[in-house]
Amino acid sequence: DGEVHINELKNGNTEMFWNPTSEVRRQRLKRHIVLFEEQTDFESERLWQHVTSAINKGDQHKATQEKFVLEEEQRNAARERRESGTEWKPLLFQQDAGTNEWRYKYEDLRPWDPLNDIAQFEKDGILQTMERHLSTRMSNHKATCINNQITRHKRSAKDCRRRKTSDQPSNHSQNTESSCSTPESVQELSDDDGKYLGFESLCAQCGKEINHLKEIHSAVLSLQKAQQDIHR
Repeated sequence: DGEVHINELKNGNTEMFWNPTSEVRRQRLKRHIVLFEEQTDFESERLWQHVTSAINKGDQHKATQEKFVLEEEQRNAARERRESGTEWKPLLFQQDAGTNEWRYKYEDLRPWDPLNDIAQFEKDGILQTMERHLSTRMSNHKATCINNQITRHKRSAKDCRRRKTSDQPSNHSQNTESSCSTPESVQELSDDDGKYLGFESLCAQCGKEINHLKEIHSAVLSLQKAQQDIHR
């Protein structure tokens, strides 16, 4: 997000190669890193700190020296392990027996769920996803509502049968209609209108959850359009 210049060494001319606008700077993603004092010796920022410092100071010779020191230490450590027969066991990577390639142990290849996934973060070297679990809450709440509706209908049916048996004479029972109708069978949730078919309308909590999901979906569509505009 800063200016980039091309310096021509032969004639000393300097040419502007990239100068981001204020809009580009505002859209820069915020960088999240583990605090330096909490990093272990082999984490990149701590391991390469002297190389990075030399690069930032423009000292290419010093940066090359520091890089050589690091690589030589790693070579010596590998040599000592071979000589002692010590097996190196990576904490975060494992070798794929089929391809012989190293793969991250905790990789999560599922598609990003904009309605449930909030952010991805790293903790102790493990990448994790912060989730809303909204869909789980919705499912549990809908199940509770259905069970309540079924209980009410069963109770209503029992009352109807009890009234029918006690109020009507036995010789007229087959000719007299019940004062209550038999409850309809339980039907699945309708995806179109979000109501329980065969039951009463949604409870207030379900209605709020569905409206919340609609708002999130609308916001996601807006973000996707903005991203497409940025790419264009």
